[in-house]
Amino acid sequence: MASTIQVRVDDELKDKADQLFKDLGTDTTTAVRMFLIQAVAQNGFPFEIKRVKTTHFSGMTEEELLEKLERARESASEGKYRSADSVISDIRRTYGL
Repeated sequence: MASTIQVRVDDELKDKADQLFKDLGTDTTTAVRMFLIQAVAQNGFPFEIKRVKTTHFSGMTEEELLEKLERARESASEGKYRSADSVISDIRRTYGL
């Protein structure tokens, strides 16, 4: 016996998903079936689910980011920089890695 699952999604999302799965050699129905099989096999989502922490770069325009990078280059050329080890330690501490 087989059951039917109906899911409502925006037309644009469905079209993009259909095209993606077609490009991958399958269809959306098979992809959803594969998701369910993997969820049962792994006893949970078959991928990591987490909140994404926003950074201070969120919401910046490309121009603002490029200006910030140029200022960083200028500071580095003046000898104002930190070692990679120091930066990595800060990232690990900040993001709990």
